[in-house]
Amino acid sequence: MATLRNPTTMKRGGLSMIACAVAVVVWAANGEYSVLVPPRREVYDGGRIFDISHRYHAEMPDWESKEGLGQFLWLPKSMKNGSLANNSEMKLPTHTGTHVDAPGHVFDHYFDAGFDVDTLDLHVLNGPALLVDVPRDSNITAQVMKSLNIPRGVKRLLFRTLNTDRRLMFQKEFDTSYVGFTVDGAKWLVENTDIKLVGIDYLSVASFDYLIPSHLVFLKDREIILVEALKLDDVPAGLYSVHCLPLRLAGAEGSPIRCILIKN
Repeated sequence: MATLRNPTTMKRGGLSMIACAVAVVVWAANGEYSVLVPPRREVYDGGRIFDISHRYHAEMPDWESKEGLGQFLWLPKSMKNGSLANNSEMKLPTHTGTHVDAPGHVFDHYFDAGFDVDTLDLHVLNGPALLVDVPRDSNITAQVMKSLNIPRGVKRLLFRTLNTDRRLMFQKEFDTSYVGFTVDGAKWLVENTDIKLVGIDYLSVASFDYLIPSHLVFLKDREIILVEALKLDDVPAGLYSVHCLPLRLAGAEGSPIRCILIKN
């Protein structure tokens, strides 16, 4: 009620606050109490649209952290404390959760030249994509890539691995045993396929033991975009349209990204 005594607040928002109060009285008078429960869905439009982005929260895994991401969201301006509106602020690494890598992530001369996430090709980040299951007993090696028999012409490939089965993105502690690309697997993909977008289901497309070398293979020619930490649980393998949109962060080598799959 302190807010209502503020003349400025009354002038700008008092009527809306009174309207809300009246609405609450009407509900109470009619005995129509209801609990507001916001929907949090993974699948939309009768199973046609799949949200393959992870939800950001304090206990999601963060790179090499045992304690998860931790608090990243604050509410410095709150209506409960007299502000005109709720206004949150956040601080988190640009490679948190479902995110995209730009060439400047591992090449300093690309970083200095400005090859940031704002330079990534939206045509590559949006279009037909193939979701495949890879063998669960190894990293993604050249032999694994050969066994997948990816047809020429496929430009966007999403890899579901043991990471999804183990639900690593739902565990707070970072796990170095995640599945990713070895150097020879990355080289085989670059040299023998037409793939321009590589998506995977943990925080790095490269296995921990080949972290930088595999990234270097993928990003050296600036022709492949890496999308990491996709949420591929319960999504049937097959052909989709993928839609991924990073934030336009000038100067940033990575960005959180919202990705969805739409059945063709």
